[in-house]
Amino acid sequence: MIRVAVSGAAGRMGQTVCDAVTGAEDMELVGRADPMLDTSLEQVLQDAEVVVDFTRPDTALANALACVRAGVHVVIGTTGFDPAPLSQAHPAAGRPRANVLIAPNFAIGAVLMMRFASEAARYMQKAEIIELHHDAKLDAPSGTAARTAELMAAASGGPPPPIHSVRLPGLVAHQEVILGDLGQTLSIRHDTISRESFMPGVLLAVRRVGALETSPTIGLENVLF
Repeated sequence: MIRVAVSGAAGRMGQTVCDAVTGAEDMELVGRADPMLDTSLEQVLQDAEVVVDFTRPDTALANALACVRAGVHVVIGTTGFDPAPLSQAHPAAGRPRANVLIAPNFAIGAVLMMRFASEAARYMQKAEIIELHHDAKLDAPSGTAARTAELMAAASGGPPPPIHSVRLPGLVAHQEVILGDLGQTLSIRHDTISRESFMPGVLLAVRRVGALETSPTIGLENVLF
Protein backbone atom coordinates (compact mmCIF):
# COMPACT_ATOMS: atom_id res chain seq x y z
CA MET A 1 0.00 0.00 0.00
CA ILE A 2 1.23 3.47 -0.88
CA ARG A 3 0.71 5.85 2.04
CA VAL A 4 -0.61 9.14 0.63
CA ALA A 5 -1.25 12.53 2.22
CA VAL A 6 -3.06 15.38 0.47
CA SER A 7 -2.01 19.01 0.88
CA GLY A 8 -4.87 21.38 0.16
CA ALA A 9 -7.32 18.69 1.20
CA ALA A 10 -10.18 21.09 1.91
CA GLY A 11 -10.21 22.53 -1.61
CA ARG A 12 -12.32 21.21 -4.45
CA MET A 13 -9.42 19.40 -6.10
CA GLY A 14 -8.05 18.26 -2.75
CA GLN A 15 -11.34 16.70 -1.72
CA THR A 16 -11.60 14.90 -5.05
CA VAL A 17 -8.05 13.56 -4.67
CA CYS A 18 -8.84 12.32 -1.15
CA ASP A 19 -11.85 10.42 -2.49
CA ALA A 20 -9.80 8.92 -5.34
CA VAL A 21 -6.99 7.79 -3.03
CA THR A 22 -9.50 6.28 -0.60
CA GLY A 23 -11.04 4.33 -3.47
CA ALA A 24 -7.71 3.02 -4.81
CA GLU A 25 -6.97 -0.56 -3.74
CA ASP A 26 -3.21 0.01 -3.58
CA MET A 27 -3.27 3.28 -1.60
CA GLU A 28 -4.03 4.44 1.92
CA LEU A 29 -4.99 8.02 2.76
CA VAL A 30 -2.91 8.83 5.85
CA GLY A 31 -3.32 12.60 6.12
CA ARG A 32 -5.28 15.66 5.05
CA ALA A 33 -3.36 18.92 5.38
CA ASP A 34 -5.09 22.26 5.01
CA PRO A 35 -5.39 25.47 7.07
CA MET A 36 -9.17 25.03 6.90
CA LEU A 37 -8.74 21.70 8.68
CA ASP A 38 -6.26 23.11 11.24
CA THR A 39 -3.72 20.54 10.03
CA SER A 40 -0.30 21.56 8.72
CA LEU A 41 1.73 19.71 6.12
CA GLU A 42 4.39 18.96 8.74
CA GLN A 43 1.80 17.09 10.81
CA VAL A 44 1.11 14.56 8.05
CA LEU A 45 4.59 14.13 6.54
CA GLN A 46 5.80 11.55 9.05
CA ASP A 47 3.15 9.03 7.97
CA ALA A 48 3.30 9.61 4.20
CA GLU A 49 5.33 8.12 1.36
CA VAL A 50 3.80 10.47 -1.23
CA VAL A 51 2.17 13.89 -0.85
CA VAL A 52 -0.23 15.23 -3.47
CA ASP A 53 -0.25 19.04 -3.48
CA PHE A 54 -3.17 21.09 -4.78
CA THR A 55 -2.71 24.35 -2.90
CA ARG A 56 -1.74 27.85 -4.07
CA PRO A 57 1.10 29.26 -6.17
CA ASP A 58 2.45 31.14 -3.14
CA THR A 59 2.72 28.01 -0.96
CA ALA A 60 3.38 25.13 -3.38
CA LEU A 61 7.15 25.64 -3.56
CA ALA A 62 7.59 25.73 0.21
CA ASN A 63 5.42 22.63 0.52
CA ALA A 64 7.48 20.76 -2.06
CA LEU A 65 10.76 21.73 -0.40
CA ALA A 66 9.43 20.51 2.96
CA CYS A 67 8.48 17.17 1.39
CA VAL A 68 11.90 16.69 -0.20
CA ARG A 69 13.69 17.54 3.05
CA ALA A 70 11.52 14.97 4.82
CA GLY A 71 12.30 12.31 2.20
CA VAL A 72 8.70 12.18 0.96
CA HIS A 73 7.88 12.07 -2.75
CA VAL A 74 5.55 14.85 -3.93
CA VAL A 75 3.13 15.10 -6.83
CA ILE A 76 2.23 18.72 -7.56
CA GLY A 77 -0.87 19.87 -9.40
CA THR A 78 -0.52 23.49 -8.33
CA THR A 79 0.63 25.80 -11.13
CA GLY A 80 1.82 29.39 -11.38
CA PHE A 81 5.08 29.09 -9.40
CA ASP A 82 8.75 28.82 -10.36
CA PRO A 83 9.97 25.26 -9.70
CA ALA A 84 13.66 26.09 -10.30
CA PRO A 85 14.71 25.89 -6.60
CA LEU A 86 13.55 22.27 -6.50
CA SER A 87 16.50 21.22 -8.66
CA GLN A 88 18.77 22.10 -5.73
CA ALA A 89 16.61 20.50 -3.03
CA HIS A 90 18.00 17.59 -1.02
CA PRO A 91 16.63 15.43 1.79
CA ALA A 92 17.80 16.03 5.33
CA ALA A 93 20.51 13.77 6.73
CA GLY A 94 19.27 10.24 7.16
CA ARG A 95 16.23 10.76 4.95
CA PRO A 96 15.71 8.84 1.68
CA ARG A 97 15.80 10.41 -1.78
CA ALA A 98 12.53 12.10 -2.66
CA ASN A 99 11.27 12.83 -6.16
CA VAL A 100 9.10 15.69 -7.40
CA LEU A 101 6.61 15.36 -10.26
CA ILE A 102 4.87 18.53 -11.42
CA ALA A 103 1.95 18.11 -13.81
CA PRO A 104 0.23 21.17 -15.30
CA ASN A 105 -2.68 18.88 -16.16
CA PHE A 106 -3.55 15.37 -14.96
CA ALA A 107 -6.32 14.65 -17.48
CA ILE A 108 -5.13 11.98 -19.90
CA GLY A 109 -7.01 13.68 -22.74
CA ALA A 110 -5.27 16.99 -22.02
CA VAL A 111 -1.86 15.32 -22.13
CA LEU A 112 -2.79 13.79 -25.48
CA MET A 113 -3.99 17.20 -26.69
CA MET A 114 -0.59 18.69 -25.86
CA ARG A 115 1.18 15.84 -27.64
CA PHE A 116 -1.00 16.18 -30.76
CA ALA A 117 -0.52 19.97 -30.80
CA SER A 118 3.26 19.69 -30.57
CA GLU A 119 3.26 17.20 -33.44
CA ALA A 120 1.03 19.44 -35.58
CA ALA A 121 3.25 22.46 -34.85
CA ARG A 122 5.99 20.84 -36.91
CA TYR A 123 3.87 21.08 -40.07
CA MET A 124 1.62 24.16 -39.71
CA GLN A 125 2.88 27.74 -40.11
CA LYS A 126 1.29 29.44 -37.11
CA ALA A 127 -0.79 28.66 -34.04
CA GLU A 128 -2.56 30.30 -31.13
CA ILE A 129 -3.82 28.86 -27.85
CA ILE A 130 -7.08 29.73 -26.12
CA GLU A 131 -7.46 28.47 -22.56
CA LEU A 132 -10.66 28.86 -20.55
CA HIS A 133 -11.06 28.23 -16.82
CA HIS A 134 -13.38 28.94 -13.90
CA ASP A 135 -13.18 32.44 -12.47
CA ALA A 136 -11.53 31.29 -9.22
CA LYS A 137 -8.35 30.11 -10.97
CA LEU A 138 -5.48 32.24 -9.67
CA ASP A 139 -2.92 32.01 -12.48
CA ALA A 140 -3.10 33.07 -16.12
CA PRO A 141 -2.07 31.74 -18.50
CA SER A 142 -2.76 28.28 -17.17
CA GLY A 143 0.04 25.83 -16.59
CA THR A 144 -1.43 23.61 -19.30
CA ALA A 145 -1.35 26.42 -21.87
CA ALA A 146 2.19 27.42 -20.93
CA ARG A 147 3.36 23.80 -21.17
CA THR A 148 1.59 23.37 -24.52
CA ALA A 149 3.30 26.48 -25.90
CA GLU A 150 6.67 25.23 -24.64
CA LEU A 151 6.23 21.82 -26.27
CA MET A 152 5.03 23.33 -29.54
CA ALA A 153 8.00 25.71 -29.70
CA ALA A 154 10.41 22.85 -29.06
CA ALA A 155 8.80 20.78 -31.82
CA SER A 156 8.62 23.55 -34.42
CA GLY A 157 11.86 25.33 -33.63
CA GLY A 158 9.99 28.63 -33.62
CA PRO A 159 8.67 30.96 -30.91
CA PRO A 160 5.93 29.82 -28.52
CA PRO A 161 2.44 30.52 -29.86
CA PRO A 162 0.42 33.34 -28.26
CA ILE A 163 -1.91 32.39 -25.41
CA HIS A 164 -5.33 33.92 -24.72
CA SER A 165 -6.86 33.38 -21.27
CA VAL A 166 -10.56 33.43 -20.36
CA ARG A 167 -11.89 33.30 -16.77
CA LEU A 168 -15.66 32.91 -16.38
CA PRO A 169 -18.10 31.28 -13.96
CA GLY A 170 -19.55 28.05 -15.29
CA LEU A 171 -16.28 26.83 -16.80
CA VAL A 172 -14.05 24.07 -15.43
CA ALA A 173 -10.94 23.67 -17.64
CA HIS A 174 -10.85 23.91 -21.42
CA GLN A 175 -8.19 24.51 -24.06
CA GLU A 176 -8.18 24.85 -27.83
CA VAL A 177 -5.10 25.02 -30.02
CA ILE A 178 -5.81 26.55 -33.44
CA LEU A 179 -3.17 26.06 -36.13
CA GLY A 180 -3.23 27.80 -39.49
CA ASP A 181 -1.54 27.31 -42.83
CA LEU A 182 -2.21 28.14 -46.47
CA GLY A 183 -5.95 27.73 -47.07
CA GLN A 184 -6.60 25.62 -43.96
CA THR A 185 -6.88 25.53 -40.18
CA LEU A 186 -6.63 22.72 -37.65
CA SER A 187 -8.25 22.84 -34.19
CA ILE A 188 -7.28 20.56 -31.32
CA ARG A 189 -9.49 20.94 -28.25
CA HIS A 190 -9.84 19.34 -24.85
CA ASP A 191 -12.70 19.95 -22.40
CA THR A 192 -12.73 18.96 -18.76
CA ILE A 193 -16.34 18.48 -17.69
CA SER A 194 -15.63 17.44 -14.10
CA ARG A 195 -12.64 17.24 -11.77
CA GLU A 196 -12.92 13.45 -11.69
CA SER A 197 -11.24 13.49 -15.12
CA PHE A 198 -7.95 14.35 -13.40
CA MET A 199 -7.99 11.43 -10.98
CA PRO A 200 -6.62 8.59 -13.18
CA GLY A 201 -3.62 10.81 -13.92
CA VAL A 202 -3.15 11.75 -10.27
CA LEU A 203 -3.19 8.11 -9.19
CA LEU A 204 -0.79 7.18 -12.01
CA ALA A 205 1.60 9.91 -10.83
CA VAL A 206 1.40 8.69 -7.22
CA ARG A 207 2.27 5.17 -8.33
CA ARG A 208 5.22 6.20 -10.49
CA VAL A 209 6.80 9.24 -8.83
CA GLY A 210 9.08 7.06 -6.74
CA ALA A 211 10.68 5.50 -9.83
CA LEU A 212 11.58 8.78 -11.57
CA GLU A 213 15.22 9.05 -12.60
CA THR A 214 15.14 12.85 -12.83
CA SER A 215 13.72 15.23 -10.24
CA PRO A 216 11.95 17.52 -10.57
CA THR A 217 10.15 16.11 -13.60
CA ILE A 218 7.59 18.32 -15.33
CA GLY A 219 4.69 16.84 -17.26
CA LEU A 220 2.52 13.76 -16.81
CA GLU A 221 3.66 12.60 -20.25
CA ASN A 222 6.91 11.50 -18.62
CA VAL A 223 5.13 8.71 -16.74
CA LEU A 224 2.32 8.13 -19.25
CA PHE A 225 4.14 7.38 -22.52
